[in-house]
Amino acid sequence: MKSFQATIKQVVSCHGTGLHSGIDATIALRPAPAGHGVVFRRTDVAGDAAFVPARFDLVHGAAYGTTLKNGAGTEIRTVEHLMAAIAAASIDNILVELDGPEIPIMDGSSAAFVALLDTAGRQVQTAVRHYIRVLKPVEVRDGAKVARLSPHDGFQIDCDIDFDAAAIARQRFVFDVQAETFRHQVARARTFTQAKDIEALRAHGLALGGSLDNAVVVDGGEILNPDGLRFADECVRHKALDVLGDLALAGKPILGRFEGVRMGHAMNNRVLRALMADPSAYDIVPAGAGRGTVIPLPVAAGPV
Repeated sequence: MKSFQATIKQVVSCHGTGLHSGIDATIALRPAPAGHGVVFRRTDVAGDAAFVPARFDLVHGAAYGTTLKNGAGTEIRTVEHLMAAIAAASIDNILVELDGPEIPIMDGSSAAFVALLDTAGRQVQTAVRHYIRVLKPVEVRDGAKVARLSPHDGFQIDCDIDFDAAAIARQRFVFDVQAETFRHQVARARTFTQAKDIEALRAHGLALGGSLDNAVVVDGGEILNPDGLRFADECVRHKALDVLGDLALAGKPILGRFEGVRMGHAMNNRVLRALMADPSAYDIVPAGAGRGTVIPLPVAAGPV
């Protein structure tokens, strides 16, 4: 457990294309004071409407990516890959500026964002870091889909997926969330789709910026990317990456174990909402402390 909050040391930026919107965007990561949290700012939107906190209760859509929307209607799309990198680096306070509606997809993984944060450096602050500690199991189900949070010493993610495409089939991956584990075992895992679904996605205004340069494309038993996979089980590793990014919207790091079966962004958000809706299911503790005071976080209604 990191004892103190942290931000980055210097401003860094990158440029790329949104996976779903197809719109080019530049993002800049800026240091922020203790207690600030992770906040997005749309530089193409005026006034307070430009600011969108990275919070689970602002998740407005979770179809093929996680979208945040504030009360003014300002959206930030596909936040999960950047959020995963920020969480793995134990960065608590950061301002993310972008000039468009969607975080660039880069190569479809978190690797570029890990490199960006490496360049920025990590600055420890004086404020004590607090954790959300899971006290009892909380579970949500939707048919065969399951997402569960339960007590655990540390933060562990366990993902189990099963696809009809032979190149994916059933895969399971478990990892303890730590910076180096994420860097070497998870960060490079790319988002993926099946070739048969691409036409329908684009008909619904999704995957407009997708290509073999930023996604793994599976056609039955074949991987269409010329360079193949980065890991034999790259697909489930990417699902674990998504889980980390989605759970980072809790606003504080989690002490607990996530278990998911056939889960996706919507299930990840639903189980986090279920946890936060039950004050007996968690408490908030400072690093190194025992049982803390229960501090319910806000839960706002909204479609997921």
